[in-house]
Amino acid sequence: MKIPYQAKLLLSIVACILIGSSGSIFTMPKIATWYSALAKPWFTPPSWLFAPVWFTLFTLMGISLYLVWDKGFGKKNVRSAIYVFAFQFALNVLWSLLFFGLESPLLGLICIVALWISIALTIWKFYQVSRPAAYLLIPYICWVSIATALNYGVLVLN
Repeated sequence: MKIPYQAKLLLSIVACILIGSSGSIFTMPKIATWYSALAKPWFTPPSWLFAPVWFTLFTLMGISLYLVWDKGFGKKNVRSAIYVFAFQFALNVLWSLLFFGLESPLLGLICIVALWISIALTIWKFYQVSRPAAYLLIPYICWVSIATALNYGVLVLN
């Protein structure tokens, strides 16, 4: 059965938003307590900025995923790219558990470095399938670069 492109696009976006937002289960309870008490680097964005940025990034990730998926999941390079995408997404959620849930900037830093590398690999794999899909992930790796520096700063300052 062929899935209409509109359904694939919507499914890709909604799945990325829902899965990506699942990390907030670990994050939200810690913002006003543990996280607010931490010393943070001078370049830390205001807390209100994180939710709209992540919503935007998850939406872009969903569109990017759709552009690759639409090339045909039966193709080996498409499947490979999607598997790498899924792995980096799992690391994204895992970071929230490690950093916020376990209150561990060290484990968070280890995870976010692995996340950054896996995002770079995802961009490379997506580029081989769909250049626009790869380009849509550039804001994501930029934001995770900032988050990596923030995570490191929190680790050093605390």
